[in-house]
Amino acid sequence: MTAKIVPVIMAGGKGTRLWPLSRATAPKQFIQFIGDKTLFQNTLSRVSDPELYEAPIVLTNEEFRFLVAEQARELGITLAAVMLEPVARNTAAAVAAAGTLAGTLFGKSAIMHVLGSDYEINADKSYYDCVRIARETAAEGKLVTFGITPTEPATGYGYIELGKALPTGAHEVKRFVEKPVLEDAKAMVDAGDFYWNSGMFMFGVAPLLAEMNEYAPDVAKAAGEAVAKASRDLDFIRLDAEAFAKSPNISIDYAIMEKTANAAVVPSPFTWSDLGSWDSVWKVGTPDQNGNVAAGSTTLVNTRNSLVMTHGVHLAVQGLEDIAVIASEDAVYVGHLKDSQEVGQLVKLLAGQKSTAKLTETHPTSYRPWGGYTSIFNGDRFQVKRIFVTPGKKLSLQKHHHRSEHWVVVRGTAEVTIGEHVQMLRENESVYIPLGEVHRLSNPGKIMLELIEVQTGSYLGEDDIIRLVDEFGRS
Repeated sequence: MTAKIVPVIMAGGKGTRLWPLSRATAPKQFIQFIGDKTLFQNTLSRVSDPELYEAPIVLTNEEFRFLVAEQARELGITLAAVMLEPVARNTAAAVAAAGTLAGTLFGKSAIMHVLGSDYEINADKSYYDCVRIARETAAEGKLVTFGITPTEPATGYGYIELGKALPTGAHEVKRFVEKPVLEDAKAMVDAGDFYWNSGMFMFGVAPLLAEMNEYAPDVAKAAGEAVAKASRDLDFIRLDAEAFAKSPNISIDYAIMEKTANAAVVPSPFTWSDLGSWDSVWKVGTPDQNGNVAAGSTTLVNTRNSLVMTHGVHLAVQGLEDIAVIASEDAVYVGHLKDSQEVGQLVKLLAGQKSTAKLTETHPTSYRPWGGYTSIFNGDRFQVKRIFVTPGKKLSLQKHHHRSEHWVVVRGTAEVTIGEHVQMLRENESVYIPLGEVHRLSNPGKIMLELIEVQTGSYLGEDDIIRLVDEFGRS
């Protein structure tokens, strides 16, 4: 019987190329673009077949750990482990750490499917056929990558040239090619035996670690030590920071794939995109009769071949063509689709200016393990927020040195602790939290709790929170 596959999902990136929806603290893998799931949730769904896959291992960082846990919980998917990388060390160290943990949890004969959390993939029959070919090839000791059938001479991807065919249906890798100039990309696509390097892999744990020790011993040592000295924090595994930081900052491609004699590639015809630009989002969307892809509350008049997306405000677009119009809660991007690869440069410009830097970092809505909040209005010595708390969750028992708070419940039921007194608040009821008073908010009900919070005081920063008791392990 062929072993099940251990999914290893990389979910720590902080890309901002899909600004203003994607930002440093809320990157694209956790954003719902088109459809009812985020890219990370779509990835979880693709590896949820218990006949084919074990429970996933997810690699992320401190900042995203509760997003990972909550989005998995929403789908009812159990995770084998959530590993927290203390510092960014590229994909080689992450994969080596995951391989070490997978060997401990599932045995050294386990087969890993390493995949990003931010790909858009049409998981049809051809996709799972490729997964099974990759598994069979990895079981033979090969280090397998997925080569995507190119649909255009893209210059934003690396390429893989096919070598000799293998009995499993995979091929040996003849060579890897760096991101080419347009002329070279056209020649490779015309040749027909070059495929896009997808960044997805299938490895046996033992062959992976053996090749790591051979070609990237510093990475293997640092990752192994980081796992051995890791600590448990609630449902998370914290890799040892000192050990992990010793790993070279290198990708899995450079560390072993371009050096090993055991590399193989599965030619993959399924639809795949890394959604690296608004142009790529438009290409994978479902267009209307005018070639427009729209999401959210929109009205389009005399507009063609455009991408129009909004999270919040209504967008009305008239008389435009080949345009991306993207609205978040607090910013709007308008540009030609052909120029959307340059959004990263725009973000750098915004990040370098004090007045706009925050727009590249955070959204008005911030998510927490208990729910989250939206900043509605900020003034001199006061601010207004919408607080939402998931059923069964509670905030920390806390106090503030510089502010008092007024809460008005607009939906659901709140259990409020103020000092030694506990009371229930229902819709249209309110309560006052004096400055310095110990307090707590929880949702004992079955529906989302929403309330309006008005803060007043001399300092209103998020760091004015003294947590006395916290079920999520925060200080």
